[in-house]
Amino acid sequence: MIRNLLLISNSTNAGEEYLAWPRAYIKDFLSRFGVRKVLFIPYAGVNLSASGIEKSFDLYEDRVKKIFREMGFNLHSIHREQNPVVAVNEAESIVIGGGNTFHLALLMQEFGTMEAIRRKVLRGIPFVGWSAGANVACPTMKTTNDMPICEPPSFNCLKLVPFQINPHYMDANPAGHAGETREQRIFEFLTVNRDATVLGLREGCLLQVEGDTMKLEGDRTLRVFRHGMEPLEYQAGENLDFLLAKG
Repeated sequence: MIRNLLLISNSTNAGEEYLAWPRAYIKDFLSRFGVRKVLFIPYAGVNLSASGIEKSFDLYEDRVKKIFREMGFNLHSIHREQNPVVAVNEAESIVIGGGNTFHLALLMQEFGTMEAIRRKVLRGIPFVGWSAGANVACPTMKTTNDMPICEPPSFNCLKLVPFQINPHYMDANPAGHAGETREQRIFEFLTVNRDATVLGLREGCLLQVEGDTMKLEGDRTLRVFRHGMEPLEYQAGENLDFLLAKG
């Protein structure tokens, strides 16, 4: 399978500038494929402006464009295109930003870009997604952490990888919190979806996929969940290709 993916848990670590920690990975990844133009999908960014969603998309584009320009890439947002599917078909690369996964999936499905992006990426163009953007690379968006602020027609997503990702994965149960831990939530999902595999991708980590090979980047381990099994931990440098072979 031809696919070149950078799936990032989070855009920003605490106390850092926006997109500071993954910036070098993004630049190296896109540069290796000779990318100059980037098509940005801002649909997850719903509350960057009190003036409405369209203004939020404008601000999101401006914020990301500045950083990508510094890295040597010309970025423009799909929300400015008359025909989003044509824009996807003509794209050199696809970048999907974080925010609310429900809203992201809703607009990708309504505009027909979910299937268009899948076809394009499986022909080999590089794909970068962080947070919600990594969620939609999976078979479904069911392992998002987000509130369902809207209702997409389907939870089905791009299926660029055969596993689910839980971005921003946390081990701890915060002091004073009486609700379920992230681990408990994931095992709830696996009780109903027993054939699925869920990757708990901690902040400051990403997955790089090229064809049928995958590696973890970052200074924290990857947590892999399956129904009826204890979670397993994998470090950067370990072979993760087997996770791509499932399904």
